[in-house]
Amino acid sequence: MSQPQQDTEWSRRDSAVKRGQLSIPSDQGNAIEVRALRSSISDAGSLMHNLSLSPSFQDRRGSRNSFGMALPIPKSPRTSRLSGSRDPASLKRDVLASQIQDMAKEKVEAAKNMAFAFDIDGVLVHGKKLIPEAARVMEVLNGDNELGIKLPYILLTNGGGKTESARVDELSGILKSPISTEQFIQSHTPMQALSEYYDTVLVCGGEGFKVRQVAEDYGFKTVVHTKDVQAWDPTISPWSQLSEEEVKQAKIRDFDNLNFDAIMVFADSRDYQTDMQIILDLLLSENGRLKTRAKNPLANQIPIYFSQGDIVFPTEHALPRLTQGAFRIAIESQYKTLTGGDLERVVYGKPELATYKYADTVIQQWMKEIHNEHTLPKNIYMIGDNPQSDICGGNMYGWNTCLVRTGVFKGGENDTNNPANFGVFANVLEAVQAAVKKELGQEFKLQWQDEEVNPVLQAGGVSAIE
Repeated sequence: MSQPQQDTEWSRRDSAVKRGQLSIPSDQGNAIEVRALRSSISDAGSLMHNLSLSPSFQDRRGSRNSFGMALPIPKSPRTSRLSGSRDPASLKRDVLASQIQDMAKEKVEAAKNMAFAFDIDGVLVHGKKLIPEAARVMEVLNGDNELGIKLPYILLTNGGGKTESARVDELSGILKSPISTEQFIQSHTPMQALSEYYDTVLVCGGEGFKVRQVAEDYGFKTVVHTKDVQAWDPTISPWSQLSEEEVKQAKIRDFDNLNFDAIMVFADSRDYQTDMQIILDLLLSENGRLKTRAKNPLANQIPIYFSQGDIVFPTEHALPRLTQGAFRIAIESQYKTLTGGDLERVVYGKPELATYKYADTVIQQWMKEIHNEHTLPKNIYMIGDNPQSDICGGNMYGWNTCLVRTGVFKGGENDTNNPANFGVFANVLEAVQAAVKKELGQEFKLQWQDEEVNPVLQAGGVSAIE
């Protein structure tokens, strides 16, 4: 059917609909064509956080919290949980390395003046599966290089949903290298500063009740999980049912007389229907109390915070999967439909400026931990797989940015809207190699060799005890 014929056909069907008649089936096989009465464009399109779907370093539009609104962050990082035990071989290498470093002070200073910030999913791991090149990167940065020097690095992820210590323990096993909480930032790590502003909060996201522990560790006085609310009144979520174990773990309170100060979405929801329902109940409530409705919800909405704004993220699946940004957009659309107004919300995580400012503090603290120097390296390299968060934020903050092809990015030579200013690489190891050679010289060796620095092991060397 030609386009003019289609237009005529749709006009005829529109008239039939207005007369209360069913539209006439077309002759396209067994299908019945019924024209949609509503646009296929999402109602949430105008509500999207401009840095979540397609943020661009080249085209920055206005937004309530896009590099402008104040997002509280902690003044100092968390305490390290890195084990202090050292194996004899490592101690031996440290002694030899200190001698080499004394003779190569200029190169040592250059090494201390660079640092790396790694995204995790799609750069170092896919879910709980190691990206092979990442293990070698950890070895090089932890001292397996010609100077035997530790090159400062942090992990900067939009992931979350569990305590920093739990995630660090998990990553240390996957990466086969010890990771400290002092060099680790999850999307919600800076949100611990919000405990200075709010006492009673609703939290959701992640596995089980883990985000409740996260919020309690951050210092929030009264933490309520959405499952606690569901256990208190199962009718609040008609299509979902808690397991017996979940009911046992729930902390039921007198929610009829409890006012919530704020809502914290710390990670991806595992039960969209229940979490959305309870969140909307509070957003529409009178002074943050369940089972109430405000006369003017737009004037009485309690604050809601999302830990990050990514729409998709890489997993072990062949294609990226939806993540917290999609959940947020759904809530924004529902709120708009129910109230006619735009939802006021704050989004943390990359590419927000607050995340990068907090990262500076973490890098400085880690420099003190490994080199006893509380300084901020001048040459920081952000290595990520997502142009809209990792690269966009790094570019705006003045970091060197490296885009890898092991995660979200599957494009051409570089991303069009958010091009990585240092380049695009096949994997994280190639990115690190390029950065190290730029800062320390093309001849810099990314491997420690005892025989080259220990005279006893060199050809013709004589042991002092012979």
